[in-house]
Amino acid sequence: MNLNKILLAGLAGGVVSFFLGWIIYGMLLRGAFEPQYTTPIMRPDNEMVFWALILGNLSCGMLYSYIFGRWAGISNWMTGAQAGAVIGLLIGMYYDFTMYATANVMTLQGTLMDLVVCVVMGAAVGAVVAFVLGMGGKK
Repeated sequence: MNLNKILLAGLAGGVVSFFLGWIIYGMLLRGAFEPQYTTPIMRPDNEMVFWALILGNLSCGMLYSYIFGRWAGISNWMTGAQAGAVIGLLIGMYYDFTMYATANVMTLQGTLMDLVVCVVMGAAVGAVVAFVLGMGGKK
């Protein structure tokens, strides 16, 4: 898989990750997550550090794109969604359970809620990345 296609797919995945995070965490589940924090941790919208948020989401898309394009050969959206869900679950488990174990930031219920979101977002990012990688046939 050529580098340009991997970069384009990573960019697409990063955009999906950014907007899904905004919709899911920032709009749909904001009220559900706020009681799960053990201390106020969320920045108000006007204090968000957008360059860091964008960089974080782009790195997510690039991770999926690199794995799919260089190692796994995934270029079908359904396979991408399945693999993305597994990757999202495993990364979420690593981060969420480590944070739950070592920091007083979120309740166990919030940790488990976040894992569900990680699976959904991972599946969506994986589907988009694989779709873009599969566009126009293999090169």
